Amino acid sequence: MKAALRSLLGALALAAFGAQAPRAETLIASVSSHQIQINSNYTGAQITVFGLVERDGRTVARGDPYDIVVTVRGPQRMLIVREKEQVGPIWINRTQRRFPEHSSFLTVSSNRPLKEIIGEEGARRDRVGLANAQRSATPALEMEGSTARFRDALIRILKEKGLYAQDERGVTFLSQTLFSAPIEVPATAPTGTYEIEVVLYAGGAILARHTTNFEVIKTGIEQRLAQGAHDRSLLYGLATVILALLLGWLASVIFRRD
Repeated sequence: MKAALRSLLGALALAAFGAQAPRAETLIASVSSHQIQINSNYTGAQITVFGLVERDGRTVARGDPYDIVVTVRGPQRMLIVREKEQVGPIWINRTQRRFPEHSSFLTVSSNRPLKEIIGEEGARRDRVGLANAQRSATPALEMEGSTARFRDALIRILKEKGLYAQDERGVTFLSQTLFSAPIEVPATAPTGTYEIEVVLYAGGAILARHTTNFEVIKTGIEQRLAQGAHDRSLLYGLATVILALLLGWLASVIFRRD
């Protein structure tokens, strides 16, 4: 009984020591703006992620340099990829794959190539990078070659639209511990909340992680029209039809040939 009690007290002491032990590195990060407003002349925006690595003064300096990976994920959407096949003289959609709860916007920035930071196996394990971030958590789906083919097509299409991007030199160390990373948000980026995940690496191991966010919203008349279409869909539809008929009649009157 006394031996069991001593073991229990020893375990509690170790747990308390572990809970109070300071971390060697602490990552502090923020963003230049937590809100991007879309108005009539909006053509895109740029925000900057900046941060600082704080070290415990009692920690011995590491032999490996610090590495930073910044991942920005946009609102989750149901994304569908369709494959066209030629049947005779026409092209039709024959097969498709659905990707539920996938990021509609995704950028990955690092201070050097990911393969030099954590390697391919580590990137797959941590789901870092454009391809790995879209891998399904269900192993059975990843075993299907067709799913991988459609996922690669999804990444290619969104990269062409400017919604997916990977910049292996997108993070700049201003000093040994201070860094910044500009993030381009194109005009086609959807509205909603965007999550920014900043991860600190050294020697291929994760030392610290910090998460923040920003949002893209509509303002002015664009916001009022979008809100009206959502809240009063019937009236909005009738007003659109009436306006189209009125413009059509007006055009016929102006360009009518006598």
